[in-house]
Amino acid sequence: MLLEERSVTRAGARLGLTQSAVSHALSRLRHGLGDELFVRGPDGMRPTPRALEIGAQVHAAIHQLQTALSTTDFDPAKSERRFTIAAGTYASAVIAPSLVARLAAEAPLTELALSDYAPAVIDALDARQADFVIGGVVAAPERFARETLLVEELAWVVNVDSPLARRPVVDLAALAATPHVVISRRPPGQADEAAVRRGVLTRPSWEDAGALEAALAAEGLRRRVGVTVSDTYAALAIAARSEMAALVPRRLARLSAARGTLKLIEPPYASPPVEVGLMFLRERLAEPPIAWMRDVLREVARGIA
Repeated sequence: MLLEERSVTRAGARLGLTQSAVSHALSRLRHGLGDELFVRGPDGMRPTPRALEIGAQVHAAIHQLQTALSTTDFDPAKSERRFTIAAGTYASAVIAPSLVARLAAEAPLTELALSDYAPAVIDALDARQADFVIGGVVAAPERFARETLLVEELAWVVNVDSPLARRPVVDLAALAATPHVVISRRPPGQADEAAVRRGVLTRPSWEDAGALEAALAAEGLRRRVGVTVSDTYAALAIAARSEMAALVPRRLARLSAARGTLKLIEPPYASPPVEVGLMFLRERLAEPPIAWMRDVLREVARGIA
């Protein structure tokens, strides 16, 4: 409970215990385990690496007990369950509309919550506060199952009135001479240290695995980075209102280009596809609602053009 609340007072309220009782229990655990477990920080009680490790194991044990004692019946048409999916801009725009339509038809009483794709999402999965993650997780501990939902291609987008859009052919030199909008969820070279310590590696951006840089190097060219943003919608908005170019997922680019302000440009170099993955706690497939939603997500993704 303290892992979730990060507050002795709030944890005690949920447990029906006084703050003093929770503090005494924490002291006994610290003594017995030889670890501080939680240290006070500006944003509450921060768990130590040992607390995070123990917490995941305790959550798993409690969940197994709850699963064993609970009913296995699940009727989507009658269920009022809340499904929480951590998803970024791409999944919210490309996958969510079809998913919402599917749930409206087959599980009209359920609730879908799309939470932000943030570093704390691993804790949320372990604590059962999130059911799935859709995004660019490329490596994770064995307790997590990972599978590919979609394979996405990348395309460059520019304002329809920009010089690059008016060129009959966009070659690599012209693309390099145009300022770029770069999408990155974190500063260049900076990893999510907490996630890395826990064995989770994520794709930091929609960049094409170094394909552009390799092509530029082969021609003796360098790109011009005009601005770096943290999400795809910001990149699309800037590209639509400037003479900068942005490399974005093709499906999302098509949605934006349909408004008439952006033009898609094929990469003038070999650009590899990017996988959009689904991740969840492997053991949760024993829960009928989770197994059902995993199948729904698979089917929805297969139907997206």
